[in-house]
Amino acid sequence: MIAAYDPTGNIAQVHWMLLYKIISEANTIIGRLPNSSLTDDEKLLEEAKAKFFRGLAYRTLAYLYGGVPLSLEEVTSAKKDYVRSTKEQTLAQAIEDVEFAANHLPGITTVRDGEISDLAAYHLLAELYISSGAYQKSVDAASKVIDNPATALMTDRFGSRANEAPGDVYWDLYRRNNQNRSAGNTEGIWVMQFEIDTPGGSSPLVAKDGTYTLERHHAPMIRDVKANGMNPFRWPVGDYTGGRGIGWAVSTVYFSDKIWEDDWDGDIRNANHNFVRQFKVHKQDYAEKFGDIIDTQNPPAGVKVPSRQIYAYQSKCTTPYNHPDGLYSNPADYSLNSGAGGTYTDQYMFRLAETYLLRAEAYMNLNKNDKAADDINVVRGRAHAKPATASQMSLDYILDERMRELGVEEKRRITLMRTGKLYDRVMKCNPYYAPEMKQTYELWPIPHSVIEANNQAVINQNPGY
Repeated sequence: MIAAYDPTGNIAQVHWMLLYKIISEANTIIGRLPNSSLTDDEKLLEEAKAKFFRGLAYRTLAYLYGGVPLSLEEVTSAKKDYVRSTKEQTLAQAIEDVEFAANHLPGITTVRDGEISDLAAYHLLAELYISSGAYQKSVDAASKVIDNPATALMTDRFGSRANEAPGDVYWDLYRRNNQNRSAGNTEGIWVMQFEIDTPGGSSPLVAKDGTYTLERHHAPMIRDVKANGMNPFRWPVGDYTGGRGIGWAVSTVYFSDKIWEDDWDGDIRNANHNFVRQFKVHKQDYAEKFGDIIDTQNPPAGVKVPSRQIYAYQSKCTTPYNHPDGLYSNPADYSLNSGAGGTYTDQYMFRLAETYLLRAEAYMNLNKNDKAADDINVVRGRAHAKPATASQMSLDYILDERMRELGVEEKRRITLMRTGKLYDRVMKCNPYYAPEMKQTYELWPIPHSVIEANNQAVINQNPGY
């Protein structure tokens, strides 16, 4: 974790540079539109798209770094006199841009899968308004998404594997080809598109590090489990053992156990096919002696849970029994080749369940805990979970519910830095990083290279760095 807080390290610098690349390209589009050959309507649409992405970039910069330099015009020559705005000014710019986008982007029923719509902008505004303290505006923006007749939570089984068991509607949300409106999914608001072995599709089979590697990072490295002096598993196998996972994102006990204690058996999001805790043994000689399941809740002697080798994990990070054909070395037993490790499904950027949770957060900040609980219970009701009560409403409860509903899927660091809860939640929930956590880390450092290059003005470093 320390690498994320090094002013000379890659993490702070790469995020900064990529976000400003979005801003630079948006500014170029906006600045050159007046002289383009587009019609007035086409110009307005392209401006709306550019401002959506510029607003998204400034929003993310504000959460990660605080106030940052605001650049709203194309830069055509070297500029070395940038100064920081305040965080409030940065968020205000993001809101201005995304409001423009919301007013001028087309409706969700008229755009292609993967394209932004007015509802994507209103979803983003619901979040931004919370961050700026405009809680009623957040409620109103979220309501535009929730109340739109073209959106609804999926409540019945659907899509490419709807007849498979075990399974449920939550499981269906993450199967291949199920994320988009063209698949009948009315819950996806903005979905990132990944096309297998298509130029520009970001999902090459031949290079696992060239695609979206949720499986590789979030699934355990089951290969290295030793139980009763034996190795129970083959690896990599495209089943519920996690494909070609290498255990870089070990679930905390808080995530795998604590947040489910109130409704362990009722909440479908905690069912074994959604949150895998029982791993089916592959090797017959082990099964004959010791049984055909290794359970993280009751592991064999000597097997540490959680560890990089085995831990409970969410199956949404992989595609059990449904990897692309080109990744199987033996389709008969689902053995995978060394190119596996990617996650070959389209990915939700904004999903309606999160819109409900954002509105709940806004209602809570308006001291309308009954309405906050109502919104959370729409999400929990779909999951067959026990209803929440108004007395339970708190930011910590909502953060827990976001883990239950959006785990792996949401950009968790963004959420925790947005809410100012990164330090508190790491200390409470994450023993891996708590020993080295500091309150300074609520913001990332401004990259040293940026400060150094800006030699005609001063960009102040964030406190503590």
